[in-house]
Amino acid sequence: MRRYLVMAMRRPTFDEGVVAPHLAFLDELRASGHLEMTGGFSDKTGGAYVLVNVDSLEQARAIAARDPLATQGTSDLTVYEWNTR
Repeated sequence: MRRYLVMAMRRPTFDEGVVAPHLAFLDELRASGHLEMTGGFSDKTGGAYVLVNVDSLEQARAIAARDPLATQGTSDLTVYEWNTR
């Protein structure tokens, strides 16, 4: 199974108001079978989530681009195809 790691790093202008819409977005991904796991970094600089059941890196990037963290410009999101064992 292909997995895609989405790294979200907070910008200095991060707005806490985006957290609730981001969590709702993650809930939608989980309900659709595309989210395997998610979590924030203990130092509060950002977090990551793992997408599954996605056809390509391009599709994973398109999904991440819909994340409120990205659409509201509060975080930088980077997507990687992640080879796990």
